[in-house]
Amino acid sequence: MFRWIATGLVTLMMLALVGGFATFVVLQHYGKQLPTLEKLQNYQPDTATRLYAGDGKLLVEYATEKRVFVPLTAIPKQVQQAFLSAEDKNFYNHPGVDFQGIVRAALDNLSNMGRNAPLKGASTITQQVVKNFLLTNEQSIERKIKEALLAFRISKVMSKDKVLELYLNDIYLGGGAYGVAGAALHYFNKSLDDLTLEESAFLAALPKAPNNYNPQRRYEAAKARRDWVISRMQEDGYIDAVMAKEATEKPIVTADQDATEFANAAYFAEEVRRKIVAMYGGAVLYGGGLTVHTTVDPVLQRYATKALRKAMIAYDRRHGFRGPVARVDIGNWREGLVQFSEKTPLPLIENQRLAVVLQVNDDNARIGFSNGLDARIPFAQMKWASSSAKKPADVIGVGNVIVTAPIELKEGEKPAEPEEYQLAQIPAVNGAFMAMDPHTGRVVAMVGGYSAQDSEFNRATQAKRQPGSAFKPFVYLTALENGFTPSTIVMDTPLSLSQGPGLPLWQPKNYGGDFLGPTTLRRGLEQSRNVMTVRLALQVGIERILNLAYRFGIYEKLPPNFSIVLGSSETTMDKLVNAYAMLVNGGKRVQPSLIERIQDRNGKTIFRRDNRACEGCTANDDLVPLSETPPLPADAREQVVDPRVAYQMVSILEGVVQRGTGTSAKVLGRPVAGKTGTTNDSRDAWFVGFTPDLVAGVYLGYDTPRKLGAKETGGKAALPAFIDFMGNALKDKPALPFRIPNGIRLTRMDVQTGQPPGPGSAPKNIIFEAFKSEQEPGSMPVLDVTTPIFDPVDAVDPNLLPAPDEGGSPLPAVPPPASESPDFITPEPTPSVSGTGGLY
Repeated sequence: MFRWIATGLVTLMMLALVGGFATFVVLQHYGKQLPTLEKLQNYQPDTATRLYAGDGKLLVEYATEKRVFVPLTAIPKQVQQAFLSAEDKNFYNHPGVDFQGIVRAALDNLSNMGRNAPLKGASTITQQVVKNFLLTNEQSIERKIKEALLAFRISKVMSKDKVLELYLNDIYLGGGAYGVAGAALHYFNKSLDDLTLEESAFLAALPKAPNNYNPQRRYEAAKARRDWVISRMQEDGYIDAVMAKEATEKPIVTADQDATEFANAAYFAEEVRRKIVAMYGGAVLYGGGLTVHTTVDPVLQRYATKALRKAMIAYDRRHGFRGPVARVDIGNWREGLVQFSEKTPLPLIENQRLAVVLQVNDDNARIGFSNGLDARIPFAQMKWASSSAKKPADVIGVGNVIVTAPIELKEGEKPAEPEEYQLAQIPAVNGAFMAMDPHTGRVVAMVGGYSAQDSEFNRATQAKRQPGSAFKPFVYLTALENGFTPSTIVMDTPLSLSQGPGLPLWQPKNYGGDFLGPTTLRRGLEQSRNVMTVRLALQVGIERILNLAYRFGIYEKLPPNFSIVLGSSETTMDKLVNAYAMLVNGGKRVQPSLIERIQDRNGKTIFRRDNRACEGCTANDDLVPLSETPPLPADAREQVVDPRVAYQMVSILEGVVQRGTGTSAKVLGRPVAGKTGTTNDSRDAWFVGFTPDLVAGVYLGYDTPRKLGAKETGGKAALPAFIDFMGNALKDKPALPFRIPNGIRLTRMDVQTGQPPGPGSAPKNIIFEAFKSEQEPGSMPVLDVTTPIFDPVDAVDPNLLPAPDEGGSPLPAVPPPASESPDFITPEPTPSVSGTGGLY
């Protein structure tokens, strides 16, 4: 007997030694392959990057997962207890692996054999954290061993609370929601603090199989699982029987998450997205939790979008109806309309709707929508389709699928019965619009096309187009910088230039084919004279013009070619608008800026647009008396051109609106300046203009360049969008004059002759011309191709520039009568704008 006992003990000892050795070998083998715990110790969950407009409205969110990280101290105890009861009741007592749970699960699985019941697991919360963060979902013995070993290690180096915090913020709970805070919003539209007992239990029921317990698809299974969690909470002593009974009797009631109020600026947001990816990479954008404050003004953005679309639609209507977008069987028209809408999504805007023509009458057409409702289109609302159309049947037919839009009612006008619509169509032409603060470069509105739904290609920043005559101001600016004055005479007469051996002579033409003869620089630009512009370029020198274009950022490097002066070389809208901004801001360098400030996930500012030093701006113990003027940051903007030369160009461009190709803008009733642009064969139509504190540009053209049509100039096709935008943007703003820098003398001149007014000068032609103080405005020489080119002004004389704290004074709104007018006015100094921004 004793021998048997001794033999048994020896056998057990041998087995223990073998088992211990085997365990040691396993631990040694797998221990070397284990990943480090650094990822857990430095855990930063992927969180959304949010872009905000200038007024604080959300623009867009970029994220791969719906997640809101919440520290454990901010997660209600009830939520924690629900998950502990459902997933790991011994969490705070075991060393990472629950041996009691393993035994209990094994016994349960043995007792359920033959009952087709699912196998129970015994993974702890710690093991789930290990699997989610450090391992894969592979089902193998090897992975389970690594999982257990890592769970032991984690329990030694991390607190239980930290492990639970990681788990509750990372667990996937269905519907794209990660973590309990994201799930609470997704399922119940609530914060964690507002969750009821039964709602907390439902969330805790989800980790095992979120899709199987979706209450929208499998309500009974979801409720059974939730009730099981409630019973476990009662069993673990977290709630009493009364609370459990009340909770289980309540249904699962989900709620859609509140729609966030977004500012609508799709092209702008996409441009910012590209910039962030370039700065920090895609991983940071989609998971770094950045807070990006942008420069866009949602109100101005709305005005810009509406103005550009209105201009494109107006152009499109001038060129007629292109026909229905599809045709369907009238006998089954609703199904046909729905199928077409699903297969061919169109970039419909605002209240546009697809409809089927059901009946065509003498004076209207009856249409039907996919919801079964019908309306009518009066003939007056489709006459634009063709100048030869006499009745609806000349435009549309039964079974046609067409785009419709509600009729815009005037104030106080009641809608017709039955409801009336207008015929519409999606423009084939496209375009762009951009507006910015000329003093800071802050882009306040950007529209890159008719609809971002159709294409995210941003024509404001990505489309390279010929600016046409919109480039001419920089040719004339070069002349002003090199000794010319606005009253200098240049010949507007036929001109032929050699293009090289074997090539025909280049003979630039004026729009309209006429010539004005001796003409002032001012009038040449106001009337956009092509031949005179080329002659001026010959006199000034193409290299000087290109160098100035490089300084203003319009181009980077181009071969010398005189067609450039007529805007033949391509550039982008944002570069051209920015160049005009540097005219009105007094010749100071600015760059288009879309991002004001970026903060990381912890609220630390990692990028700031305005990094100027500001002495006295930071709060300190020495309080500044309220009566003192607040400190201003230093103006560090580079001086690109003499501010006096810049003002001379502003004055000439104001004349474009008063007497030239942009006279339609006079309707704004305030100081406005700008320039139209039309390229060869009217392939591109532009207008870029400004008021003292807001610059904007608009462009229209086909994506694949082709003729816009006869007389579709910048003044006709593009300028109306500028007028609409400025009219809305400035309606509540004071009408400010353009700022005049020191060193400018305003002298009464005849705009037609470039000479002081004489007996034959018409009152309407007498203006106050802007001369530099050292220039004599008397008789100006007639300069022809044979006239020697002026010596270049290689650098602006610093003695002629105003001191940083000097300013200028505004031009009088109405000059005094001719009989009382002095020969010249020397403006009084007034404060200048220093780059902090101004009024629109």
